[in-house]
Amino acid sequence: MTYWLVANPGAGDGQKDRAFWLEKLAGAGISNPECCDFQEQTWEAQVQPGDVVMVAGGDGSVNAGARLCLERNAILAVLPSGTANDFARNLDLPEEPADVCELVQRGETQMVDVAEFGGGLFLNVAHVGLGTLPVRESQGTTKKMFGRFSYGFELLRRVSAKRGFHAEITCDQAFLRGRWLSIAVSSGAFFGGGNEIPQAMADDGLLDVIAVKPRPLVQLLLTFLMVRFSGKSPERTSTVVHLKGQRCEILTSRPKTVTVDGDEAGTTPLRVVCRKHCLRVIGTTVVSTGETASRQPGLG
Repeated sequence: MTYWLVANPGAGDGQKDRAFWLEKLAGAGISNPECCDFQEQTWEAQVQPGDVVMVAGGDGSVNAGARLCLERNAILAVLPSGTANDFARNLDLPEEPADVCELVQRGETQMVDVAEFGGGLFLNVAHVGLGTLPVRESQGTTKKMFGRFSYGFELLRRVSAKRGFHAEITCDQAFLRGRWLSIAVSSGAFFGGGNEIPQAMADDGLLDVIAVKPRPLVQLLLTFLMVRFSGKSPERTSTVVHLKGQRCEILTSRPKTVTVDGDEAGTTPLRVVCRKHCLRVIGTTVVSTGETASRQPGLG
């Protein structure tokens, strides 16, 4: 078995670089891993089944690592180094880097889901509408200053200027048509730097579709707070719709930007399929944000 280390020097505040993780890994008994990066891909063909690909970066880098591990039947190990680190939250990874490295050395694994779409895959969330703005506009100074809070900062800054867009949403047998402020399709249980998706987990074989309708800012904030503090999707609301299913399709009247795991990924239409338990990752557990069920919450 070979350990491969891929470190993104631009992730987060840049302090958890390759040298940082090499020191922590050595302390855990993993010395001299193969160091590489996703800009130079010739090494990827050398990855063997059962190898451990350690990705030190944000969710975008972890996404690339997941793609490689699926192709080569390797094991993904996340060394959280980015701004949001939402996939790491799904695995409840330790906060201390040294503890993360010891976990990698022990080798305990879990099987998690992957969401596939026409342009690739994602582990966390795909956004259409307002949810794409943090990726498209929260770069540079804002992202460095506010860290994971830059996502929410950009949404609050722009929400009042958005009137929404027309779209059709199909999730298994459910079908919705209307005007939406934002549509999110999630494979995991977190997005935007730790915001929870109610009643979700990364190994339940289901996508969670959260669609938000255009409403006054105060109403949007009240709904957000209600969901945040209750930890549950509302049974009936005039603001939010929450669907669950293995397949999802989003059609818009005109092309809309799609972002996945913090990166732009083309435009609508968006068609997503959940592949259950197809990716092996280093971790001791998979987090659940509540009692999951197959019910479809009310479409108020």
